[in-house]
Formats: sequence, C-alpha cells, structure tokens
Amino acid sequence: MTHLPTTKQLRYFVALEQHEHFGKAAESCFVSQPAFSVAIKELENMLNVQLVDRTNKNVTVTSLGRDIARQARVVLRDLEELVDIAKGNQLPLTGPLKLGVIPTIAPFLLPRLLPALRQQFPDLKLYLKEDLTERVYERLMEGELDLILIALPYDLRNTTDMVLFEDRFYLAYQQESTLVRAGDYDLNELPSDSILLLEDGHCLRDHALSACNIKNVDKVSNITATSLLTLVQMVDADLGITYLPEMAIHSTLLKNTRIKTMMMEPGSSRQIGLVWRKASTRQDEFTMLGNFIRDNYAQTASEAV
Repeated sequence: MTHLPTTKQLRYFVALEQHEHFGKAAESCFVSQPAFSVAIKELENMLNVQLVDRTNKNVTVTSLGRDIARQARVVLRDLEELVDIAKGNQLPLTGPLKLGVIPTIAPFLLPRLLPALRQQFPDLKLYLKEDLTERVYERLMEGELDLILIALPYDLRNTTDMVLFEDRFYLAYQQESTLVRAGDYDLNELPSDSILLLEDGHCLRDHALSACNIKNVDKVSNITATSLLTLVQMVDADLGITYLPEMAIHSTLLKNTRIKTMMMEPGSSRQIGLVWRKASTRQDEFTMLGNFIRDNYAQTASEAV
C-alpha cells in the first residue's frame, strides 16, 4: 500500500519553501518549531528524498524540493476546490475567503468597504494579503488566494476578471509650483525630469504612463517613490508633479498638504477589477462580491463629491 503525504505535511513544506526558515514557517502555520521540524522530516522519510539542506543558520530548499513544493500547492488548491464544491449548497459569502489586494487600492477602498461587508455578510471570514500585482497573481494561481482585487489592464492567464469601475487620474501639483499653470496643463510644456512616479513593479506607474499619454520619457524623473504616501510628500515639496488615482483623491492622503489636483481628460483612467482562477467553482459568489464592492464604491464616491 502506497503511503501518501498528509495535507498538514504538504502545507508545512509549502510554508518552509516560502520562508526558508523553520521558525518563521512554523509560526506562519501556528505550530511549535519542534513539531514542524518533525513533520518535515517525516515527509522526507516517506518520499525518500532530501527536500532541504540544513545548516545551523540557513535552510536551503533543494531543486527537487522546489518542484515538490510547486506540485504541493496545486494539490492543496485542488483540495480546497473540492471543499468549495461540497459547500455549493451553502449560503454565498460565508466562511473563509482569501483576498489579495494591491497597495494602490487597499488603503483607499478597504476602510469604507470592510465595515459594510461585515454588516452585510457577518458570517464571511475575510483574510487579506496586500502585495504587488505580480505577487498576488502568483499566489492566486498557486491556490494561496481565492481572488485578487487589482488594477487593469494587466497581463493575466487562466483567469476570469470582472471590471468594477473606472478610477480616473488627476494631475497633482504643489499649489505654488511653477511647473504647471492652474487650469492650463500642457504635458509638452513640462520641464525634463518633472514627472514623479512610483518605482518599477507598481502597475500604477505603467497605468499612469499609458492613461495619461506620457510618451516622452525625458519628462519622467529617475527619482521614484516606493508608495503613494512618499510620492505625495515629494510633490508637496515641489520636487515635481504626479498623477494620482481618483480613489486616492477622495481619501485623506492629501490632507495637510499644499497639493492641488486637476482632473485629466476622459479616458485617463485605470480599471479596478476582481480576478479569480478560470476553473473556480465560486464564480457566482465572486460576482456577488464584485457587485457589492462596485455599489459600495459608487456610494462612497458620491458622498465625497
């Protein structure tokens, strides 16, 4: 009789491959390190392979170990979908839901959304993961997340997306800046190195370049920001101008700054959408969540006007 790994062993090893540290991996699985180490050793003995190279300070997952971790994620994802099928007759938006959100959406959308979501769906247990688009997409496809809330367009494969709403871009500048004239913005008249953007890896950078029709790279500064908060501080110091999404304008991000904003022409926007795996059995449930987010944002935006 062939002995098979347990879901606990697979889950532990996936965590170890991610953290490459026994203590941190054990902590993420809410188990003691000795018990965690025993489970990993039992998995190695059962498979008769070495999954990790151990030293006093470091843990290195072997090449074979990474292949096994990759397949373990697929197995765990399929098991979760099996459970989802079994739960098909239960009420939607109840139980655990793992949602990935990007940093240029989370702080502006979630503070108003989450209280309303808890009130409408009290039995929903929402787990949030904030990270860059590429990383939440990877976690989605590996089964670590159920769906992701990101800005579109973005190159996605084997997924279904639901566009929720348009998020228009605004020109943001310091009120005493000589870089732009209030009410008379001309991209071509901007000095070189005057456009400040987020660093590479943030999809907002690419969306701003595309949506705001910035084709002259000489206008874009080599100095970049790691977050919208840093970007706003740079503009407030009159180091340049930038383009901010509408949801950020309606937040407290610009409070106590000297920054003025100007709405860009129609079409200068990004799309906010939900994305899930194409084979997911929870499509109707995710669509319901998407409609709720859309309605909540529409109400929030109308109150901010």
